[in-house]
Amino acid sequence: MMLKIAVQKSGRLYENSLQLLKECGIEINNGNRQLKAVAFNFPMEVYFLRDDDIPQYVFDGVADVGFVGENVVYEKNKDIEVVNKLSFGRCRLSIAVPKNMNYKSVADLQNLKIATSYTTLLQNFLDANKVNAEIHEISGSVEIAPGIGLADAICDLVSSGSTLFTNGLKEVEVVLKSEAVLVANKNLSTENKDLLANLLMRIDAVKTAKNNKYILLNAPNSQLKNIASVLPGMKSPTIVPLAESGWSSVQSVVNESDFWEIIEKLKSFGAEGILVVPIEKMIL
Repeated sequence: MMLKIAVQKSGRLYENSLQLLKECGIEINNGNRQLKAVAFNFPMEVYFLRDDDIPQYVFDGVADVGFVGENVVYEKNKDIEVVNKLSFGRCRLSIAVPKNMNYKSVADLQNLKIATSYTTLLQNFLDANKVNAEIHEISGSVEIAPGIGLADAICDLVSSGSTLFTNGLKEVEVVLKSEAVLVANKNLSTENKDLLANLLMRIDAVKTAKNNKYILLNAPNSQLKNIASVLPGMKSPTIVPLAESGWSSVQSVVNESDFWEIIEKLKSFGAEGILVVPIEKMIL
């Protein structure tokens, strides 16, 4: 059996998707930008497709799973399952208006003409806020629509906001926060469900490792109880006596989001020689 996976053939998710597979120990050779490739060391066939087409291919069963942006998943609205959020490709689908517009609330969108490639998501947002506006569907270069008189506002993907600024626009409403996700067909065979479970286990190990750091430090024995209280690790920290009397080596895992706060506490408890090591994989 082969797990057939769809990957964006170009664009913002392509490199990160292949990098994630590589970090999961799955080697793909797509040196000549082929439309199909086979993994060397995992029963997987990779299809390189247009981002917008991936939900349809997964829904039809041509691909079993696929890497795709949440914005595309919800815009295409196919009956497929989001099985993992991948923590890359983060952006937001937002409404932007000209900088000189006196915008106060979503009610100010009433009766405006809004240009977008995301007609479904925009219409859902307008309906939820009881706003009537004219949606003008265009693809590509949405941000220039107000400047050439094609629309009063736009609804488009935003990362840094620099493109909006360059085109004299300001972001006023967030329609959807998006990131890359792994989607799956809801009718996978038993064999492919097992392959998907294996892939998800590897993805989770990679993601967990990126969110944690391994730290080693020397600590006075008189402070071990305090230090252990801020270093839970996966179960509890590892403590090994040092050759110097009254001191121990402490090893643990720290979440990235808590890292600096914990380091400050450790130093206040007399910790010395703190080493921080990246974790390649972390399997819980």
